[in-house]
Amino acid sequence: MPSVIVVRDLAGRLNLPVTRVIQELMRAGILASQNERLDYETAAIIAEELGFAAKAEDVKTDTHEQVQAQDRMREIMEKEAIENLVPRPPVIVVMGHVDHGKTKTLDAIRSTNVMGGEAGGITQHIGAYTVVKKDRAITFIDTPGHEAFTVMRSRGAKVADIAILVVAADDGVQPQTKEAINIAKAAGLPFVIALNKIDKSNADPDRVLAQLADAGVTTESWGGNIPLVKISAKTGQGIDDLLDVVLLVADLNADKIRSNPTRHAVGTIIESHVDKGEGPVATVLVQTGTLKKNDWIGIAGAAYGRVRAMRDWTGKMLTEAPPGTPVKVLGFKVAPAVGDIMEVPDNPKTLELKKVKTSRQVAEGFTAKKQMPVEGEEGAPKKVMFQAVLRTDVLGSLEAILGMLEKIRHEDVGVEVIQKGLGNVTDADVTRAANASKIVYAFNVVPGPQVAEQARDKGVLIRQYKVIYELFDDIVAELNKILKPEVFVEQLGTFETLAIFRTETHRMVIGGRVRDGKIVTGEKARVWRGEDPQGDVTIESVQSGKSAVKDVHAGQECGLSIKGKVKIQVGDRLDVYHEDVKERKVTVMR
Repeated sequence: MPSVIVVRDLAGRLNLPVTRVIQELMRAGILASQNERLDYETAAIIAEELGFAAKAEDVKTDTHEQVQAQDRMREIMEKEAIENLVPRPPVIVVMGHVDHGKTKTLDAIRSTNVMGGEAGGITQHIGAYTVVKKDRAITFIDTPGHEAFTVMRSRGAKVADIAILVVAADDGVQPQTKEAINIAKAAGLPFVIALNKIDKSNADPDRVLAQLADAGVTTESWGGNIPLVKISAKTGQGIDDLLDVVLLVADLNADKIRSNPTRHAVGTIIESHVDKGEGPVATVLVQTGTLKKNDWIGIAGAAYGRVRAMRDWTGKMLTEAPPGTPVKVLGFKVAPAVGDIMEVPDNPKTLELKKVKTSRQVAEGFTAKKQMPVEGEEGAPKKVMFQAVLRTDVLGSLEAILGMLEKIRHEDVGVEVIQKGLGNVTDADVTRAANASKIVYAFNVVPGPQVAEQARDKGVLIRQYKVIYELFDDIVAELNKILKPEVFVEQLGTFETLAIFRTETHRMVIGGRVRDGKIVTGEKARVWRGEDPQGDVTIESVQSGKSAVKDVHAGQECGLSIKGKVKIQVGDRLDVYHEDVKERKVTVMR
């Protein structure tokens, strides 16, 4: 049996009616049409339930190539001439027990030390971000937890240079804390202890230090060599000190945190998914070389393409990404897997030669491209749909949740349950969610160990509930995240350009007359040349005579300092307007 098979083809191979196979799928909690694609694991289970033994089709692979791909990063770094290596930003991964504040620590670092950008303060979650401390960049891997880091390391991708181990001062060393310590040691990572929740009344640092020593981690205050910083992710206490220590550790390991920015780029996949509008999208951490727009990219021949566009974590478009930079890359023909090594080849034709060497992972990538139903090109639905995968214990629970979801009525957003079923979460649920919202909603059911591991591998969050209203509220919260704010535009006045006084990069000083209304400092304006719009600019300041003023009214002449990319000419008209942005929320009567 192939790695991916359509339901009707499965029925043909089993010599059974399609309805019989669909019926068995429904018994397994999978609602599928005859044109639905199934992965091998799901199809094999269904075949066995119907009395058949499934066998995977052999996929010929070159063992030497697989080993070569796994060791490629180490090979590249070892072969680089020392004179070509220059310092790059250190890459940090944050690990620790599930309730000890990893996410809040990352949020605290990000909110107080974000790298300045021109994206209006809007950030995108791409799995990594960069902060600046003492004019030095530091890259943080923002993974769902140390489980994802384990996956990347197991694939031979040494992503991080330094680990921060978050330990709660009130809870101490827990099993996941010990696991994180073992992961860092196995990867050969220097690490720093961040003793979090130090502001709590029941914090007991001395007890935690003793527990760490028992776990094989002796901090500097106990005569060891592991740095420890006391922090509170909640209040921000100690965050700057933590970054100072991270930079100090980076300096002590400076000979290992170097790369060659002049070679072809090589990096690791940090996150990967298939976007309905953009296709396969992956976050790449460039580890050596410089990745450039239009570069050909490949992953052991299994996934390949060309860099169509690159964005940093602020959403800013980039034309190149030097070592140590995380970027969201568009242009993959197939969604790669987290932990895969991406490489820009010396000869792009070598990727074409490997085109036929597919694998189950590649097949799953193509499955993710399955088109969603539309109403035709002109009549396509305007709603943005949140795609949910739902698992419940009994039919009554499922019907109750679906009934509540049907009450959600909104012109711009909605919920589409793309897969639902009864019983514990399955591999098929995880695969489906991986290509949609990356969330499986599980009511009174649990994932098995293998399913949980697959979910971690694919970056899928399995949310478990015992109260229906909590599940419902979480889905509404996801809708609010994708609901765009309402923008109210008020026309303020019209300005006629009579003179150009100074032109600089993205900035001009112009003079003219207010035709009607008023011109106000800080507002935006649309530039018109005849009947053709040229783009929007911002009025930085207004000058009347020799004085800077807040506004100028109809009939008056004034000078304007303009910021924007539009090159204004004499005779251009500026329509000045004010935007009022109002946040919207989905409201539902329960």
